[in-house]
Parts: sequence; C-alpha cells; structure tokens
Amino acid sequence: MADASTASSLPLYAIEATGLTKTYAASKKMPAKQALKGIDLQIPRGSIFGLLGPNGAGKSTFINILAGLVNKSSGTVKIWGIDADKKPRESRAALGVVPQEINMDPFFTPRETMELMAGFYGVPAAERRTDEILDALGLGDKKNAYVRQLSGGMKRRLMVAKAMVHSPPILILDEPTAGVDVELRRSLWEYVRRLNAQGVTIVLTTHYLEEAQEMCDQIAIVNHGQVVACEPTPKLLKRMNQKTLVVRPEQALDAVPAALSDLAPALRKDGQLAITYKVGEQTIEQLLRRLREANVGIGDLATEEPDLEDVFVSLTSG
Repeated sequence: MADASTASSLPLYAIEATGLTKTYAASKKMPAKQALKGIDLQIPRGSIFGLLGPNGAGKSTFINILAGLVNKSSGTVKIWGIDADKKPRESRAALGVVPQEINMDPFFTPRETMELMAGFYGVPAAERRTDEILDALGLGDKKNAYVRQLSGGMKRRLMVAKAMVHSPPILILDEPTAGVDVELRRSLWEYVRRLNAQGVTIVLTTHYLEEAQEMCDQIAIVNHGQVVACEPTPKLLKRMNQKTLVVRPEQALDAVPAALSDLAPALRKDGQLAITYKVGEQTIEQLLRRLREANVGIGDLATEEPDLEDVFVSLTSG
C-alpha cells in the first residue's frame, strides 16, 4: 500500500497506457492476431476501476503486459508513475496481480505459501504481515492446513492474499469471484473496500456486471482491442438515455392493447406492462395519458433505470 508520503509526491494516475498495441505472431495453425489496437487508458490513483469486455476483447493481454508476462508491440506503460520499459522491476513491484487461474503448491500451507511469496519480493521478516492478511481474508483458521484441503473459494482468497504480501499500491483482480459462493464473495468485497479506503488502487475485471456497477467508481469497456468507453460509472449508465415505465393494471390483460402498439410495450409474465421510452422524447405524464386513453386502469407503477448490462451490450454488440 502507499506509504505516508504527501499527496503531492504520489502519481495522479496509478496506471497510464498510451498507444498500447499487441500483435501475436502467426503460427502454423493460427494467423497473426492484433489483440490490442492502440489502448489509451488512465486509471486514477485511489479508485476502484472496472475493466470490462467480452471474451477475447484484450483485457487479459492488457493485464499480462502490465505484469510483464507479455511483451507489448508498441506504446508506453507507466505503473505508479514509473516507466515500465526503463524500470521494469520497480514498476511491477507496485502491482499485486490476482490471475484467473488458481496457481499454488497443494503441499504447502497458506502460511508457508505467504512466507515464500514474501521472500520472493524481498520483504524482510520483521515487515511481513502474513497472519494479518490471512485473518483479514478469513483464512486465519486454515493457515496451517494444506492448500489442497481448501475449498475453491478459499483458494481464490489465498490468491488475493498472495498478491498483497509486499503491500503494493495497486491490486489487479482478474475475475476474482469466479466460482465463489455468495458469502465468500461478500467477505472478499469487504476486504477490497477496506484496502481501497487505505489508499490501494483496485483494478477489477469481472463478468458479473452487477458487481462492477456496485463496486467501481469508473469503468472502461474494451471491445476488439480498443477502449470503446471510459467514464465514471454514473455517467456511463446515463448513456442509454432511456427508462422503463412498469405498470400493474387493475384488470389483468390478455394482450397488449392495440392502441398502445406504437409504444412497443412488453407484457411480462407477471402481468405487468413495461414501456421503454427515451428520456427527453416522452414524459411519464404523456405515457399515463396514453394508458388512460387505452382504458388501462393503473393499479401500481414504477420506473426502472438501465443497468450496466444494457450499456455493455449496446457498446459491444456487433
């Protein structure tokens, strides 16, 4: 985590990528593939930043370049204000990366795993926080069990613990809750929020879009190797410029009234009538007038806002 230095000495951005490209060379079976096509991305220090996109969009390539596992084709990367080309070891020491794949020696205990990882990073014995981190992630009572005896969710939490042994100011979580049950997911997010409150920048990739919507201050959506959107979460959600009026009729409807067909309403299984409309083009009062004219008595009504899934689909379809 960041030390107690004054804010002025800390970088404005935790990660900066400029013109980042990556082309995988052709092989006997596969043609050349351009995975990244000029990524420009600035991840603010101290944020919880969502990096979203469909499978094959380039998210993993981007993370692997940051971690030094893949060589970029062109462009520049700065991690915690440090040029990754000029000072690769120093820049990558600012990262803690939790990959999708669970990768641990099954014959080590969690405590041994943590101590070994701390040794790799050169963390002095007196400065290690092994027990503190394991306790924070709910693994304190399992610290002396073999890794092979842990559940899948516990192994994933141990992956997060491993990434934090050297107190990095940036934590990258690549699909951290895949296969984790609801209770473990909740405890993991509580720990992530605590880390963020202490100043750790969190970069999150996930296919659980409701998690990203709830957790992230800012979200970038990547598609076909390009950033198609990068905005604060509330602003991104407003892109759809639409709402849905949901009406429960006083009398059950067998079909959508013909007088409302131009509004393209949907009759839901629970008998509610849903009308999606463009904000600024129509008002709720206008829609209610149309319902009254169609002799639809209103028992109850509500409005629904578009969610991140709606925005994601609109930006990545095609």
